[in-house]
Amino acid sequence: MEWMVSLLSTLAIFGAAIFILVFIHELGHFLAAKFFGMRVDRFSIGFPPKIFGFKKGETEYVLGATPLGGYVKIAGMIDESLDTEFLEQEPGEDEFRSKPVWQRMIVILAGVIFNAILAVVIFTGLGLTYGETVFPVESIEGIYVPEESLARDAGFMTGDKPVGVNGERVEYFHELMNPSELTSRDVSFMVERDGEVITLSTPPNFLDRLNHEEFLQLTHAMPGLIATVQEGSPAEAAGIKPGDRILRVDGEDARYWIQFTEKIQQRSGESLSLTLLRDGEEVVIDVTPDPETEIIGVGAANPNELFDIQRLNYNLGGALIYGYRESEDTFTGIVQGLGMLFTGSISVRDNLGGPVAIANVTRQATDRGGWEGFWRITAFLSITLAIMNMLPIPALDGGHFMFLLYEGITRREPSAKVRMALQQIGFILLVGLIILVTFNDILRTIGS
Repeated sequence: MEWMVSLLSTLAIFGAAIFILVFIHELGHFLAAKFFGMRVDRFSIGFPPKIFGFKKGETEYVLGATPLGGYVKIAGMIDESLDTEFLEQEPGEDEFRSKPVWQRMIVILAGVIFNAILAVVIFTGLGLTYGETVFPVESIEGIYVPEESLARDAGFMTGDKPVGVNGERVEYFHELMNPSELTSRDVSFMVERDGEVITLSTPPNFLDRLNHEEFLQLTHAMPGLIATVQEGSPAEAAGIKPGDRILRVDGEDARYWIQFTEKIQQRSGESLSLTLLRDGEEVVIDVTPDPETEIIGVGAANPNELFDIQRLNYNLGGALIYGYRESEDTFTGIVQGLGMLFTGSISVRDNLGGPVAIANVTRQATDRGGWEGFWRITAFLSITLAIMNMLPIPALDGGHFMFLLYEGITRREPSAKVRMALQQIGFILLVGLIILVTFNDILRTIGS
């Protein structure tokens, strides 16, 4: 029963995001067409079969049962319906084909433009509502790098302090993971090590592994500073005090909190010799974890205090700048990522997602971040939808735009027979792609 509730919840969240994205996209086409005096016969969210609809003025408004898209049927345009009966008649003044090329181009681009605007609006709203949580890279002393990890394979060593990416220093830690930087052709990181700044090159499969492995996590930068000692715990009995800083466990380096906890787990309840820094001097204390819980009873310091974590609050102007910057970084990251997919630089199976993957990611983002997570992933998907729609594939906006571009350059409209044939081929390609990515989603879900 629990899995059914989870499934219904995932579908509801996914459906809400898709409805918003499709509605805004088709609204762009609709408003642009109406602005230039074109007749819109149908405005549909979802594809047939029709759930319900109503007619107002010259337009029928429809909600379809197939939620993965929508369409605006503009009079005098060869679209997804592949209707060509109107070509036997003279163009009417309110038809798409009777308008200048530049107006038709704007109508075709309007859906993509509205999706881009939606992303900026969402990110701007998030900036106004939640601000931005940041912490300076200067506030960390270094990071712990496990032996078998992506960071170690990229050349990081325990104690390194990340300070830049792709040859540019950053101010805030999260900028190290900027999508526009991570999808660059050759990703590199700058670290401070032993008083010098050195550059580390990432392995060839860096992005593929980044999907599945931890990398430059905040927890790996937390020093072994003891903030609390539980009353009646082995730590209190051994004389450990708040403010003590862990240096070594049984003579092995353990300066970072996660490194310290890993060594405790490895020893599974055995007596430990802790070397601590107290008031500038090293002290050695023996402590035996509780035999039942296998803990010694100490707590870590608050990350907000350790790393000078700040909440940047924006006014409308600042939020607009934030919204544009987030949209631009997301756009660049997606475009560069698609380029890497097409060139084979990253795995198609690991990185190409369809409806199942999108639904899962949307649900996960909402579970982790609530409304902020939902709107953030919706903005990401809005930019993705805009980019995918501009691919030069017939049946997509990009395909229609290419026809119009050809007409604008040659002053000659492609024949209806050619457009119909290419539309059908494009439709088959799209259906095939949807089947492929959905099958890939299922295989990936089963594999994980």
